[in-house]
Amino acid sequence: MVFSFFKKQPPDKKMLTRPAVTPRAAEERGVAPEDKHKASSVAVAVGLPRADIPFATPVARADAPPLDLSEFVFSETATDFQLEAELDPIDAEAEEAAMLYANGQDGAVRARLENATRVYRSGAGERLWLMLFDLFRLAGLKAPFEALGIEYAEAFEKSPPGWREAMRAVPASAKVAGTVLFKGDLTGANDLGFDGLRQALEKSQQLRVDLSKVRQIDAAGCERLLALLQQAQRSRREIELLGRDYLSGLLDSRVISGSAVDRSCWLLKLEFCQLRGQLQQFEDLAIDYAVTFEISPPSWEAGRVLKSEPDTLVLAAADDLIAEAYVLKGDIKASRFGDLLGYAAANDPVLIDCSTVTRMDFLSAGALLNVLTTVKGTGRQIIFRHPNYLLAELFRVVGLKAVAEIVLARN
Repeated sequence: MVFSFFKKQPPDKKMLTRPAVTPRAAEERGVAPEDKHKASSVAVAVGLPRADIPFATPVARADAPPLDLSEFVFSETATDFQLEAELDPIDAEAEEAAMLYANGQDGAVRARLENATRVYRSGAGERLWLMLFDLFRLAGLKAPFEALGIEYAEAFEKSPPGWREAMRAVPASAKVAGTVLFKGDLTGANDLGFDGLRQALEKSQQLRVDLSKVRQIDAAGCERLLALLQQAQRSRREIELLGRDYLSGLLDSRVISGSAVDRSCWLLKLEFCQLRGQLQQFEDLAIDYAVTFEISPPSWEAGRVLKSEPDTLVLAAADDLIAEAYVLKGDIKASRFGDLLGYAAANDPVLIDCSTVTRMDFLSAGALLNVLTTVKGTGRQIIFRHPNYLLAELFRVVGLKAVAEIVLARN
């Protein structure tokens, strides 16, 4: 049998709160003032003094002034503490796929990106689709590439990227072309840009001119460019214009049917149609030109149509061109880019062509960042041109976007 030591309270009675116990003064406990010292000495004799106890909280003196908390600010978080932002799921997918590809794990990359295309079917998820397109293209897998294109058109309601063969290394006997970045705008007053282009053309039989940085045009600038193109044709030198589709869009604002102004813009637009093989657009524009200016338009020349995709770029010798591209190509492993600093010292902007790179490992990407961080410190502009989407994502992972502009190839 168990006996309770406490008497149970009746249900109709509430337990009363007893006042807190406070120690009585020595006089109230019957301790004489002369015995206070004795009592204190006895207490100290038992155990360790408080000062000798590790981590003991110091006892405030009774006669010490009270703590002043008037200026203390209570906060849920410290002022220098910042919550880490949650990683965007699309960024996480792209980062993981880029790292797997850099490590040569193509099967894992394909599985991850194919799953991502089932999850992300709009908006920012498009970049994961483009990575998968490039994976198929670089592996030569045309059938899954085209099947993905059908799904892409349904999901994003626009045309998918077109198939093109992965670029291979050019044999030593093949013709090579250097690249000149046209500096400034396509205006008649830009002597620096046109003089550099003319000097480069005189030193090279085959030349690519990158017009991607042009932001403004006028009729005088179009006339000067057209004259250089005609001069190159007469001297049997080859000029390929990179970014001509973009520049053609700028020309559209100058070419107005019935307005007999900016004739050089009309002629340059006709030249672009010729080079791009756009026969129907050429004929329509030629009729408008004849009606607007009341003169005969240029004739169509089938033999002057250029390829829609540029061939492999090869770094030309330093003495051959004014501003050639530093070309990366193939599968890049454990590279230190020892010659890049020398190239960068002689060129501004520093144009790095990645159109023929198939893959780059993580160590090489880190080494490239180290070199270009030094180059950026000299104030030079750095441009990566046309890396595939898998490589572009690796550049984002290692932080190359902080020091360089990355220009992706148009679909």
